[in-house]
Amino acid sequence: MTSRIQSAAPGSGEQASGRSPYPAEPSGNGRAHGRPGRVSLDELHETARRIAANVERVLVGKPDVIRIALVTLLAEGHLLVEDVPGVGKTSLAKALARSIDCTVSRIQFTPDLLPSDVTGVSIYNRQSGEFDFRPGPVFANIVVGDEINRASPKTQSALLECMEEHQVTVDTSTYHLEQPFMVIATQNPIEMEGTYALPEAQRDRFTARVSIGYPDQQAELAMVDEHAGHNPMEDLQPVSDGETVHRLIETVRGVHIAQEVRRYAVEVVAATRGVPEIRLGASPRATLHLVRAARAQAALSGRDYVVPDDLHTIAVPVLAHRLVLTTEAHAARRSATDVVRAVLHRVPVPQGTRP
Repeated sequence: MTSRIQSAAPGSGEQASGRSPYPAEPSGNGRAHGRPGRVSLDELHETARRIAANVERVLVGKPDVIRIALVTLLAEGHLLVEDVPGVGKTSLAKALARSIDCTVSRIQFTPDLLPSDVTGVSIYNRQSGEFDFRPGPVFANIVVGDEINRASPKTQSALLECMEEHQVTVDTSTYHLEQPFMVIATQNPIEMEGTYALPEAQRDRFTARVSIGYPDQQAELAMVDEHAGHNPMEDLQPVSDGETVHRLIETVRGVHIAQEVRRYAVEVVAATRGVPEIRLGASPRATLHLVRAARAQAALSGRDYVVPDDLHTIAVPVLAHRLVLTTEAHAARRSATDVVRAVLHRVPVPQGTRP
């Protein structure tokens, strides 16, 4: 499913400015060989504003959730949307996908889904005497996986390689996926009948997890007024394209992060491995995702450098879903979110980090 740009949705946003409080580090020329050029922070901020405003036409009253989705997109990551039925999980995924003029596919995960239904299959061609590869729905820029925990672990594992290495291996042949590439998966944590919990290796490949939650009464009233007689998804048109998103990602890659902030990110992640309530702490991959997401958060705030506040803003969405709590922590009604916030409070913030 591919769409074309029609119009830009109106919106507003604030842009922070200022010089980095850290000493500059030498860097390369801004354009890597074979990669698209970067854009200015002003253009990045304006493009992200248009995408957010477009998605908010469908998901009313959830700007923080939409911002995390944009951070994940610009950090070259994957998003897990976990919440109760009817709050707009699939709508968020589809609205973000439709806001970008690139290839989009949707996979409805069911217990009888096979790995080849996701990655593709080789079919024998009688005329040529060879096997022809028929690519599956994972060969798209944006892949929407609805109710991912309803598929068997065997089918879930079909996403492991493509999410981490952006490639698919079928019958000893490797096929590379186009860039940008993002998986947006949804799951319902309440209804557990007929579901298969995502293994730790699968959850660790998701850069961030968000829970939409119920809207407040004013937002729900606005949703009733605007959506009761018409589905806004039908009129949603893209406000950007895949090439532009790729250039935005290149800009985010160039956001400066000082050595002190890098060390702070490592200390925060390492602290989760020594908390008594945690049976399994965050992995080194979580550290990389935390730094990449912090760069995207800084760029969306209009800065070309990362400050500890950027790490604080995205720490819970990036780290909480990776932690495995002990039985005692569950009995004490402690959540992974509580543990991450306690770690942020305990690990000292580097001095001189605010401009």
